[in-house]
Amino acid sequence: MSLPSTVTRAIDTALDKVVPAGYSSIGPTLRRHWWPADPPEHSLVGKHVVVTGASRGLGLAAATDLARLGAVVHLLGRDQARLDEAAAGLRLAVPNADVRPETCDVSDLDAVRAYATRTLEQVPELHALIHNAGVMPPARSESAQGTELTLATHVVGPLLLTELLRPALRAADDARVLIMSSGGMYSAPLDSALADDLQYREGTYRGIRAYARTKRLQVLLGEQLAARLADDGVAVHSMHPGWASTEGIAESMPGFARAIRPILRDAHSGADTLVWLTAAPEAATTSGLFWSDRRPRSTSYLPWTSEDPVLRRRVWDAIAALAGIEHAPA
Repeated sequence: MSLPSTVTRAIDTALDKVVPAGYSSIGPTLRRHWWPADPPEHSLVGKHVVVTGASRGLGLAAATDLARLGAVVHLLGRDQARLDEAAAGLRLAVPNADVRPETCDVSDLDAVRAYATRTLEQVPELHALIHNAGVMPPARSESAQGTELTLATHVVGPLLLTELLRPALRAADDARVLIMSSGGMYSAPLDSALADDLQYREGTYRGIRAYARTKRLQVLLGEQLAARLADDGVAVHSMHPGWASTEGIAESMPGFARAIRPILRDAHSGADTLVWLTAAPEAATTSGLFWSDRRPRSTSYLPWTSEDPVLRRRVWDAIAALAGIEHAPA
């Protein structure tokens, strides 16, 4: 017998607050008993989906599951050889999948412009653009245009790519833009310290801190893009995957990965909400939300916390300027 919705909601919320339970494999094991139904089989047949950072980890897991639903999957990454290897493995897992590995470093705005130009020529209608590419450099470095690398990869490049692909997204019936953020964003509030040092030039640079800061900015990006693309009929959402076992987490945070290995989600479980948001019809009925395990979540750990709208506007203007986008309404 199913539990009443009030009970499941209370349990679900409690899991969010008890982070090791909600973020680990325990979360989806419990939540799948009450979360929304899987997308219809073959629901993405013939629909084009672009996945950045798709040569491994969560991106490749999402791409594989999207291919199972029939999507034409464009795998984006920086290394063509790695992309080709990923595409070959995906085709073994999903025979007859239409997979297109394509090189694009999303931190490089020139590469983003070139890729967008090619894509608009080949893909008149784009069902989903999934921003999954991620980096966590140990020392401060910069993109080809001189932007701090995590900011360029997680926020500036994705903003420009979305803007350039708007015609193809607008042409689709129920297009979505999805952003893979992280639960780590809860540790990095959008405050004056972040606004005053967006490029992380001050103090001692820490890769994990830069990662958390830009993951917070991705949530802002999702909210602002939702407003920006509303008239285009494009839904925009951000989400976090919980603690998933990937090469990225093993390389960037080896101690943490070893300590929690028994309760890590696998990559497909971490990518589940991303796939659901891409394919489920109900995901296109809202926009600008932050999700985990198929449910919208608060963007602050403490429910009474709010962000200064003046700081939000200032940060958004700065990000838009770095992307070369003018007149970006908040």
